[in-house]
Amino acid sequence: MVELTLPTLVALAAADSVNPCELAVLILALVAILTRYPRERKKVLQVGLAFTAAIFLMYLFYGLVLINIFKGITALANIKIWLYRALGVVGIVLGAFNIKDFFSYGSLGFVTEVPRKWRPTMKNIIAGITSAKGAFITGLIVALFLTPCTMGPYVICCGLLEPLSIIETVPWLLLYNIIFVLPMIAITLIIYFGFTTIDAVYGWREKNLRLLHLIAGIILVVIGLALLFGWLY
Repeated sequence: MVELTLPTLVALAAADSVNPCELAVLILALVAILTRYPRERKKVLQVGLAFTAAIFLMYLFYGLVLINIFKGITALANIKIWLYRALGVVGIVLGAFNIKDFFSYGSLGFVTEVPRKWRPTMKNIIAGITSAKGAFITGLIVALFLTPCTMGPYVICCGLLEPLSIIETVPWLLLYNIIFVLPMIAITLIIYFGFTTIDAVYGWREKNLRLLHLIAGIILVVIGLALLFGWLY
């Protein structure tokens, strides 16, 4: 049986947290509120934290659902070893796609981010944010758009948590998702306290976009290989 260790969980969550998608949606949300209230910095804090809280809660819910799905699959047959190997393959493939976007961003007709055809709809939804309450509701909706580009590491993590009881998985899921949203909290706070501007954050993201893909890709490939070849069990 694979035992999920703290370093493995932190590595998966870190790979997820540096995903450019996550940073992009928060930047869009903060731009929306700053456009409407350019001098009300307090709203930046309220909107940023509300939006982040919604993403956190939705992903916590996703995690519980995924773990139950994996429990259902393994209950039907004794296929745990194949489940771990399948998760390993998923990690390697997703990692390779991320590394691809470092060397040749957008090649093969796709990027490991929010699908391009979804982006106009997502931007329109986020652009309607006018309050913390609206940001929270929008965050719940936008979490659906993030799933194609952020769920890879999370799926692997939830697969490794499958042997535990649901109660036992909760602390692990909480820790994972805290790490996942840390960059969103950090960006909100540094803009609120005036350490930088939203334009500077956006510029940093664009400048380091490929590097973020590379970091996430390497982590996923290493963990994927460890699962595929049984280095963790």
